[in-house]
Amino acid sequence: MPVRLYLNGVSKSFTMHLQGGTVIPVVDKVEFSVNAGECVVLGGPSGAGKSSILKMIYGNYRCETGQILVTIGDDIINVAASEPREVLRLREDTIGYVSQFLRTIPRVSAEEVVAEPLVAQGASEAEAVEKARGLLSRLNVPERLWTLPPATFSGGEQQRVNIARGFIAHYPILLLDEPTASLDAANRAVVVRLVQEKKEQGVAMVGILHDQDVREEIADRIIDVTAFASDEAA
Repeated sequence: MPVRLYLNGVSKSFTMHLQGGTVIPVVDKVEFSVNAGECVVLGGPSGAGKSSILKMIYGNYRCETGQILVTIGDDIINVAASEPREVLRLREDTIGYVSQFLRTIPRVSAEEVVAEPLVAQGASEAEAVEKARGLLSRLNVPERLWTLPPATFSGGEQQRVNIARGFIAHYPILLLDEPTASLDAANRAVVVRLVQEKKEQGVAMVGILHDQDVREEIADRIIDVTAFASDEAA
């Protein structure tokens, strides 16, 4: 299968300007690739830099050195060197992000929140809402809530709305940031199946999953992030 994502020599540190410019190293010379249809899970203890790696791939953080190469057809784009407008375009049609947290939108219904990424990719509103309802149903969000703003939902219900939103559209690359945290067994099993379906569609995924059972079911490879610890941090 073709390589969809390649991190080459990626390093990141934080400068604490309010603490005399103290530099805190995070990761150094991160290097790995992810093929189409593969799920790579980042392993290592809390604070090892897993979330920072995901955020660099998504363009939330800039790396000091290295390349984050995304293959789209015949084009190769370096996220690490992309302008903000290019990063936003990549988020619309190339790199998706699934987390456990939902940023609620006032007065927008749950089904519309879920449908929005698919509409942004060109689907009709009717088609997107129909698919959104299917995902909400699979994730056991009660039908009576679909037309209500998710700001009023419980934390677990909001999490499932967010998972549906992350999985509804087609992204060649999908980042998974603890999507099964706090879910019950039935909904964890749904997420596992959604990940398997994305694999079958050729999506390349990078995830952080502390749930051992889920990790064993979906991970094709586990990359120990402590291997990329900065010498200064060590």
